[in-house]
Amino acid sequence: MCTASCSRCIAISLYLLAFISIVCNIILFFPGWSVQYAMNGEIMKEVKLMGGLIGGGLMVLCPALFIHLTGKHGCCGNRCGMCVSILFALLGVAGALYSFVVALWGLLLCKAKHEYSHYLSVMTDTDWCTKMKHFNTALFSILLVTSVLEFLLCVTQMINGLFGCICGTCKNTGILSWHIYSANSPTFPFPLLSSK
Repeated sequence: MCTASCSRCIAISLYLLAFISIVCNIILFFPGWSVQYAMNGEIMKEVKLMGGLIGGGLMVLCPALFIHLTGKHGCCGNRCGMCVSILFALLGVAGALYSFVVALWGLLLCKAKHEYSHYLSVMTDTDWCTKMKHFNTALFSILLVTSVLEFLLCVTQMINGLFGCICGTCKNTGILSWHIYSANSPTFPFPLLSSK
């Protein structure tokens, strides 16, 4: 796979992960599918930091858009575009790390029994608090996983961008490539360098 095709695959994956992060963070503002606690300002601080919306969402979505462009024909499909994609991927890494830290901290608070009141200070019903704990734990866990995947994909794009910057994006015609011939070929098992 050439670096341009790899960029497109990474960008499409980042689109999906960023969408999941944004949706999860929005849902966290409505525990138990109720708007009451958001209106009363009783949402935990880790939700208000919007790690999934800002970090895993917007800060990953912007690099994904540019990375997608680097994989297409045109002004961005060149060495310069691949070099710039490294910087955008670095922004995605920062966003993924921010989302990871916020999600991890929120997950730890959700799992601490003595922190139930930290989430909904007005609630005294233990069963209800437990239900909200599971609600948040599931969403923070999803954010944690998506942030790790986003981090790995952005790091991969940084490496891919480095190769694209050095070797090009494989978009030019007449590019040389290696072809391994079958055992019936007289040149087997030696590769032949030929143009496409």
